[in-house]
Amino acid sequence: MEPYAADGEPTAKARRRIRSRLQSFLCFITVGMLRPIQEWTIQHARQTEQTDWFMILHELMAFISVIILRGVTKVPSLRDSWSACLGNPLITGIMSRNRFQDIMRHLRFDDMFTRSERVQTDKFAAISDVWGSFVTNCITCYNPGRHITIDEQLFPSKTRCCFLQYIATKPDKFGIKFWVACDLKTKYICNVLPYLGKDPSRPSEERLSESVVMKLMEPFMDKGRTVTTDNFFTSLTLARRLLSRKTTILGTVNKIRREIPQSTRKMDRKEFTTQVFSTTGATLTVYAPKRKKTVYILSSMHSVVETEETIKRKPNTITQYNTTKCGVDVMDQMVREYSVRTGTRRWPVAVFYNMIDMAALNAHLLYQACTGVQERRVDFLVQLARELANSHVSEKKALKEQLRQQQPPTPGPGKRAKCQINHCCKSNRATVRCVHCH
Repeated sequence: MEPYAADGEPTAKARRRIRSRLQSFLCFITVGMLRPIQEWTIQHARQTEQTDWFMILHELMAFISVIILRGVTKVPSLRDSWSACLGNPLITGIMSRNRFQDIMRHLRFDDMFTRSERVQTDKFAAISDVWGSFVTNCITCYNPGRHITIDEQLFPSKTRCCFLQYIATKPDKFGIKFWVACDLKTKYICNVLPYLGKDPSRPSEERLSESVVMKLMEPFMDKGRTVTTDNFFTSLTLARRLLSRKTTILGTVNKIRREIPQSTRKMDRKEFTTQVFSTTGATLTVYAPKRKKTVYILSSMHSVVETEETIKRKPNTITQYNTTKCGVDVMDQMVREYSVRTGTRRWPVAVFYNMIDMAALNAHLLYQACTGVQERRVDFLVQLARELANSHVSEKKALKEQLRQQQPPTPGPGKRAKCQINHCCKSNRATVRCVHCH
């Protein structure tokens, strides 16, 4: 089988669209996704509070820009983002704190009146439409390279939902679990699936691990790519299923799997020894890095296993696995550095935070690939937030100027108005206005 030769690159559709940071971000969270969010947020606000509550699309984009800036500049609480001492001047200039909290209170991603019906068949119904569009955009905007890594991501959250997970080995024990496929070289997020518990549509004889890998790799099959997995996913059955779709696998195997020969399960081995077993389309490497530790590697991409000319005599399957296993872990580390995650009681908002994190990471990678501009991720996020809020800030300034021009040339009798030229005087009051600059 001919291996996939090209490196990962943006698709022709993405190259045509991307000229700025904002266009790169809108490839993933599109205007078509933002309009339903605007509609359902207004619907919820009018049902619960004022009947005339309204929010334009540019204000929603400015709201997202504030969320991104809060991820860049961490402060102890929400109030501190607008404080004089700890606050970010960019956030203060974009939106008031009360308006930000007002939008956050009503933020919704689906129709509140039909949700109860949809939840019967879809546990993810509260945000599934928006999430599905985001995943489709991730798939269509990038062609990954030969090596794709699949692993789990636990997005930290303690919100009340039926699919919240507890994983003791993670730094944050509780969260919403996602299965993620990443391009090894760029750490681009190619495909994502949320874990929602037992799936009734999955055949009883099919393992969960196999189902996850086949779903994540479906858009990238039949091209000669290689997928790297850990011992939760890897099995001989999966290797053969992937090989039938011109895709190879490389991953560690749990020693309790049925396909592992009994002769390899003894613990006390001589250090740095290697055993190799082969079957149709797959090779099993058993390596002992320590006397009482054994590593099992299943590979359908290696027909020949060779050992290094060093003291440890590592097989080439082990070396290759160590090189390709880190895609999702590094991606998760990059996302956490400037994560927009904050405390919330609603799980759809937690998923929305994770979506913004992933979209911002992918947008940064696409912007660099399409424009050739190398930029630090923190600088990209700040400039992206400026571009997202630019239209809203311009409209605010125009409205303020319009209101200022509508004011009478003199305040009411016996009243004085505050001087607007702040850089010349502070809190001075006057009884007349200039007819030109007001």
